[in-house]
Amino acid sequence: MTVRTLAGLAVGDFRDRMRRPAYAVTLLAAIGLGYLAVPDVDSTWVIMDVGGNRGIYNSAYVGAVTALAGALWLTFGGFYVVRGGIARDETGRVGQILAATPLRTSGYLTAKFLSNLLVLASMIGVLAVTALLMQLARGENRSVDPVALAEPFLLLSLPVMALTAAAAILFETVPLLRAGFGNVVWFVLAVVISIGGQSGSAPFGGLGVHHVAQSMNTAMGNQHLQSGEDGFSLGLTKVSKPLGTFLWDGFDLSAGFVLARVVLVLLAFAMALLPALWFPRFDPARAAGSLPPAKSSAAKDSSTATAAEPFGTDAPAPAPGSTWSTWSTWSTAPGALPRTEPTRAGAFGRLLVGEVRILLQGISPWWWAVADALTVAGFALPIGTVTGLLLPCVWLWPVLIWSRLGSQQVENDLEVLLGAYPTARRRLLAEWASGLVLTAVTGISPLLRMLAAGDGAGVACWFGGVLFIPSLAMSLGVVSRTHRVFQAVYLPIWYVLVNHVAALDFMGAVRANGKPAGPAPLLIAALSAAMLAVVFLTGSARRNVKG
Repeated sequence: MTVRTLAGLAVGDFRDRMRRPAYAVTLLAAIGLGYLAVPDVDSTWVIMDVGGNRGIYNSAYVGAVTALAGALWLTFGGFYVVRGGIARDETGRVGQILAATPLRTSGYLTAKFLSNLLVLASMIGVLAVTALLMQLARGENRSVDPVALAEPFLLLSLPVMALTAAAAILFETVPLLRAGFGNVVWFVLAVVISIGGQSGSAPFGGLGVHHVAQSMNTAMGNQHLQSGEDGFSLGLTKVSKPLGTFLWDGFDLSAGFVLARVVLVLLAFAMALLPALWFPRFDPARAAGSLPPAKSSAAKDSSTATAAEPFGTDAPAPAPGSTWSTWSTWSTAPGALPRTEPTRAGAFGRLLVGEVRILLQGISPWWWAVADALTVAGFALPIGTVTGLLLPCVWLWPVLIWSRLGSQQVENDLEVLLGAYPTARRRLLAEWASGLVLTAVTGISPLLRMLAAGDGAGVACWFGGVLFIPSLAMSLGVVSRTHRVFQAVYLPIWYVLVNHVAALDFMGAVRANGKPAGPAPLLIAALSAAMLAVVFLTGSARRNVKG
């Protein structure tokens, strides 16, 4: 296998991913992050706080803060964007072609690793351009130093992206982690990396935060400035007053730090090649017991998890309105389409029931057992624990099921069939309503407890959450046409919420003096309505284009 062939495979896969909506959504998020990383000089919302101070917006400081913020964000969101490449090759029959070539498994995994890294590196490049534009826009120091601007992205962000790219390959080749359960596992691991990677004892320099913080504290000491009691913090936080400023011209590059970052990249590459020990490379002779059979769609890895997991089954979803017996006949007799019944009174009710059955199809009894346990706990625990802790938990448990909304018809290859449905808006509304039903049912015990306690404000926030979650899932699913975007967006929102950031509390879990401290329920309802409007507009636009 020549270098040219490997490069061709990697670049071809990279170009294919660039055409996907999820890539564009993540790029827009990266641009938004670049804007937040360099806030207005009078802003009290900051990404980096060096003991009540920040660096003057020169190339070195803007590059460092944007690179560190990008490493944090793309460790979470980038993973969900790059995973799925192996599954696409398997379901798109490309894998069968590759199995018949002299391509070695190590060569294939190398190409996939490089493709993943190219995707993430392109996002880092967008962040670097955004950092340059923000330096010029803020105007504190318009003297551009390309080396000082690029260094943090190369030494801080890129090695972490190599680790993320390798983890996506490893997860795709381990049967238990291929499905939606792997997405949740990575979220937990990413939280550990983002927290532990800021420590000075983190291996291979971690995220590089300690190295940058140490350099900035030295610069402040040389300028006779004192760091505040809060020390160094990285992440979106609100401060009581605008930060003070100091001059920072960049960190000194020690040979040990540079070597550690190079070793991190090499270890990531080794991790990407590790599955060569068990990955069959689509060869049927080696596949027995290694990987589950090909699915009907590349992105089905988490919207329909394997039956061995507590989150569902790989069986395809039936078409809305079809009975289970009809679907069984259709699924065993290719080409036999179910008949369309004429519209009668109560059609929406039957359609909603069908959508609920589709959404909940194949869920393991173990999943329901945990959901039941959470419901029982809602009646047994103190009301403060129910609203502040249990409610976020019950509205985290169905995250893999919600992520099916808006995308399962694409991921189950039913889009052409459902395109002939006579009232597409009604079907979309019924699909959204099925998510609303799931949200309400899983959160029923906190609702009843708040009603019994006379917590009217909490009840109003609960209804806001019931509207918000399926609206977010549906809009992201319809726009991106994949389940992974919702998982990548909802999990960080949930994590920030449980860390008592009231600005993102859509369910009333963050309390101040016993009252919900988050946005007003009417605002949440209006945002939910706006997202639902996006669903209908996007669906109409796609039908018009196809028509």
